[in-house]
Amino acid sequence: MSDLKNGVISKSSLLSLDELVSAVEGELLSGGGSFGFSSVQTDSRKVTEGSLFVPLIGEVQDGHSYIPKAVENGACVVFVSKKDESVESYINKYPNVTFVLVQNTLRALQDAARKYVSLFPNLIKVAVTGSSGKTTTKEILASILRQKYRVVTNAGNLNSETGLPLSVFNIRPEHTLGLFEMGMNRENEIGEIASVLRPNYGVVTNIGTAHIGILGSRENIAKEKKKIFSYVDEKGVCVIPKNDDFADFLASGVRGKVIFYGTDEDERIQFISDDFLLGTRFCVCGTEMRLSLPGKYNFLNALGAIELSLELGLTPEQIKAGVEGLSALNGRSEIIQKNGVTVLKDCYNANPDSMEKALELSASVSSDGKKVLVLGDMLELGEKSHEAHEKAGELAVSAGPDLVIFVGTEMKAGYEKALRVNHGKTKIEYIEGNSDETMNCVCKSVRCFLGAGEGNFLLLKGSRGMGLERVVEQL
Repeated sequence: MSDLKNGVISKSSLLSLDELVSAVEGELLSGGGSFGFSSVQTDSRKVTEGSLFVPLIGEVQDGHSYIPKAVENGACVVFVSKKDESVESYINKYPNVTFVLVQNTLRALQDAARKYVSLFPNLIKVAVTGSSGKTTTKEILASILRQKYRVVTNAGNLNSETGLPLSVFNIRPEHTLGLFEMGMNRENEIGEIASVLRPNYGVVTNIGTAHIGILGSRENIAKEKKKIFSYVDEKGVCVIPKNDDFADFLASGVRGKVIFYGTDEDERIQFISDDFLLGTRFCVCGTEMRLSLPGKYNFLNALGAIELSLELGLTPEQIKAGVEGLSALNGRSEIIQKNGVTVLKDCYNANPDSMEKALELSASVSSDGKKVLVLGDMLELGEKSHEAHEKAGELAVSAGPDLVIFVGTEMKAGYEKALRVNHGKTKIEYIEGNSDETMNCVCKSVRCFLGAGEGNFLLLKGSRGMGLERVVEQL
């Protein structure tokens, strides 16, 4: 059983039976043997001994069908929904498993996570959101804040209605600061997960057009992103990009201290030089340092992280150690140099804003060899998709490459636009789909074009669902 002492819980269970059932407003159906769970999972394949399994109901699959597999892998506590007709069979078949009946399994996951977070009243809680750059900003912040605090954060981009609640269950008594990224792909998703964490510090990277096909407008996106400030009180801090169109809207009505960040917003932070693919050099309170991530947009992400770090008491020396100790971010502005080619691998996510920034960076690259751009579909743009991909095609040509390969379905619009505006020597190709065969064709085109030359540059940019990282693996 869990033992709450001095605001922390014992190692035996993340929540006691009473705490869990009360938090989710559930009904205990069965519970043979002793109660206790040490982890929480929604994927039966990730369940280990002592897990709480939460079967989610989606449009295609019902997670209840995976309860047998979850129990086989070690689940000892399971939520079941009132919608499921097999409750009695589960109880009879697995008498040693604790089953808790809930109205909605997703909501129960969030409610249980909210209760768990409340057991750590002294934890500093930081949330990061934005249309693009939020994972990068979170990773920069984590690297800096670890110089002073014992930090727990969400792995990768586990930032959704399920990812955030699962992530907070990794909080332990030794942690002094929780840093969590928050994303959305539907209305009020950030509102829901903000209510789980209740952050007292928040950072917004920008208000762009990611998921505009779902939210409908940048105004609606701004309203959703602003919800991470809902629980910031007078002692907390809201960090906002000064040059964003919605900066004033984001700052209006918040209770915490507002800090605007940008290239000229804080005299303590002085820009030195843009070293292109080698990153950016700058000073914080006279201490010089270099961010290895390339691009002005990554420097801007770093500025938001640094402003919050200064508020949280980090010294310039600690900030330098964090900035320069930043590990490579897989698939996000990742530089790979091999066999005469410098690859900018930026294919973990893509939207019109990040696509424009990646192409702007590519345009600034001075290459002794050939410059090749491989651009994949930007997903979830709805009715804005055709226009956004056309703009990407135009920007791609203006970046001055020797070859542009448009990949996917939506990128056909970019390809056709590029053909219309191409008045230079840029070679333009289109390869449909995102299958393994598609990536084989991309690799073949890149290899044939680059040959055995040196000093070549290759950009890979597209949404995660396109899987453009397969091109790097094959090359």
